[in-house]
Amino acid sequence: MRSFSYSRPATLREACRGMEHTRFLAGGTNLIDLMKSDVERPVHVVDIKSLPLTRIEARPDGGLRLGALVSNADTAAHPLVVERYPLLASAILAGASPQIRNIATNGGNLNQRTRCHYFYDPAMACNKRASGTGCAARGGRNRIMAVLGTSDDCIATFPSDMCIALAALDATVNLYGPGGERTVGLRDYHCLPGDTPWRDNILQPGEIVTAIDLPPAPFGPHHTYLKIRDRLSFAFAIVSVAVGLQVEDGLIRRGGIALGGVGTKPWCVPEAEALLNGRPPSHALFRDVAELLLRGAVADRDNAAKIRLAPRVVERALWQAASGTPQSQTDKTIC
Repeated sequence: MRSFSYSRPATLREACRGMEHTRFLAGGTNLIDLMKSDVERPVHVVDIKSLPLTRIEARPDGGLRLGALVSNADTAAHPLVVERYPLLASAILAGASPQIRNIATNGGNLNQRTRCHYFYDPAMACNKRASGTGCAARGGRNRIMAVLGTSDDCIATFPSDMCIALAALDATVNLYGPGGERTVGLRDYHCLPGDTPWRDNILQPGEIVTAIDLPPAPFGPHHTYLKIRDRLSFAFAIVSVAVGLQVEDGLIRRGGIALGGVGTKPWCVPEAEALLNGRPPSHALFRDVAELLLRGAVADRDNAAKIRLAPRVVERALWQAASGTPQSQTDKTIC
């Protein structure tokens, strides 16, 4: 690990001075690994753990505000999250290990970087890590890589479980930086790689996530987070699907759907969600929704199986949500 300077500010204004080559340290579960691998080389590290961003609060509109520095474990176990947003709690419990969830933060979860093997190896070409060096994942061992939202410069998969649920719930991200406060929809927070794959999100220099807002979500029991992975503990998604449905009198009034494990960002297709409105659950409807969600998917050398698998995972998740039988992330029984 290279040497760096360190500070621990007490206020947001002090933390967000916009210094160059600075990285913010919260839980550190991703940043420290990247610094040890010589992928991240900050000149200065700003430890933000003392900032007052550690609360979960009900909002007047019936929604919820999640502080950026609340741990993933505390978020998943919070009574208001369990009661109002069990989809989010389920997705968090599907990610990482209990030890990591105890220290990883909500803001850090949004900003974690891809787990592409080539990104973590400084000896390999990677446009995301070093602009203009190429993409060794293309034509390489890329079974885990993305099939949606890719570009000639990058096929790295977005890794988070929590963000997939936040996208399905249509969450909003609150930011603070040298230019003041602003908000952005979670669906617009992460960037497609395009020809600037090193840019993972819309954060400006010196800007940090302060909170995540959840809108009122009348999904009741009609939700699920279905994650297909290589093993039942501590593995990133091959395909994951977050679904929340508002069901009344046998009809789907509204639906939120997001895919993980297949895209370069949390993958949402508004046309697919709109297709659900006012329709009763059916195999034909859910097949059409899955087809729209996977439209434009492109495989490389090893990851074509994701394109065949994902529609079946989508349809199963939609049936689980429609029938009110959410996926358990703690019961390890294989049926």
